[in-house]
Amino acid sequence: MRAALEVADIFRRHGEAYRQAHGINMGRVEHRVISAITACRTAALGGHVEQCADCGATRIAYNSCRNRHCPKCQGLARAEWLEARQAELLPVPYFHVVFTVPAPIAEIAFQNKAVVYDILFRSTAETLRIIAADPKHLGAEIGFLAVLHTWGQNLHHHPHVHCVVPGGGPSPNATRWVAARPGFFLPVRVLSSLFRRLFLEHLQAAFEANKLRFFGELASLAQPAVFAQRLIALRRLDWVVYAKPPFGGPAQVLAYLGRYTHRVAIANSRLIDLDDGHVSFRWRDYRQGGDTKVMTLAAEEFIRRFLLHALPDGLKRIRHYGFLANSHRADKLALCRKLLVTPAPPAPPPIDYRERYRQLTGRSLDICPCCGGRMQSLGRMAADDPTRRKWCDSS
Repeated sequence: MRAALEVADIFRRHGEAYRQAHGINMGRVEHRVISAITACRTAALGGHVEQCADCGATRIAYNSCRNRHCPKCQGLARAEWLEARQAELLPVPYFHVVFTVPAPIAEIAFQNKAVVYDILFRSTAETLRIIAADPKHLGAEIGFLAVLHTWGQNLHHHPHVHCVVPGGGPSPNATRWVAARPGFFLPVRVLSSLFRRLFLEHLQAAFEANKLRFFGELASLAQPAVFAQRLIALRRLDWVVYAKPPFGGPAQVLAYLGRYTHRVAIANSRLIDLDDGHVSFRWRDYRQGGDTKVMTLAAEEFIRRFLLHALPDGLKRIRHYGFLANSHRADKLALCRKLLVTPAPPAPPPIDYRERYRQLTGRSLDICPCCGGRMQSLGRMAADDPTRRKWCDSS
């Protein structure tokens, strides 16, 4: 069922006015996000016509924009990704660790997204692997996946990385599985201290390599002396690393991943109303115990906050490290299963894409909404504006 209100509706009503007011300060990615979400599942992208073989009812199925920022286009991508991850799960406890940067770093990150987000990933991965390899803590090679989120519930810029980590790994000589202590993975204070040091070292290196740009209120940071003073202040701050309670089992890991991996800044289900140029949506105030509240913003401000989270082209927001790294995942997982004395899961049989969609999402593409009969394709519909296809982004 279509949501009562969608981000696309807000863009269709107010997106062009926002472009006219702010277009000169918008990047190509932000323009493309508005265009893609506005056109998603409309005649602008074309589609195909279907007819029920039983009752004769017809319907038009419009194409999706496949942009990774679109709230409507993540369902199948999420399901396909989860299907691949299910074959990689190990019969061990899994832990959830979150790395967050302080607000002054978030300001720098917003003006240097590609560089600073990469530093965030790199520092997170190095921190986990170094501490886990230390015999004082675990003494093992670990593997994990990291997911970048850049938003808080109120849509402000709040970059942080969620990591899902199996509780253990192969010993340095790869002869045994080293398991984490029950209910405990790695000490967060140690993680936080190393994370801060590594991040600031990488940020300093990026500055010295002239990879950072500053403008507006941060323009003075381009001066080496001012930037050095900012780093000194950041070294005095506590950096937050949060280890959540371990998951109960592989099924819970998949359920969690399904909620987090392909999430966008705000889901359509959180939107309440668009009235008189204002958008109302639900949000959780974690500073007050996670209470659910309603926030109302001018449509212009809502669009501005949504676009804060547009990612640079080519930036991967889901990354794998350690024994789950793409370059050697199959061999390393085979070693882990050998050490854990557990067989590899069977490969799923090949199936038709419609049946696969039904299995992955629980929704059928070929059931008639009128009588429950089988829908059959009558042919394709051309896009009203074929050039809009260039806005697709399935990364």
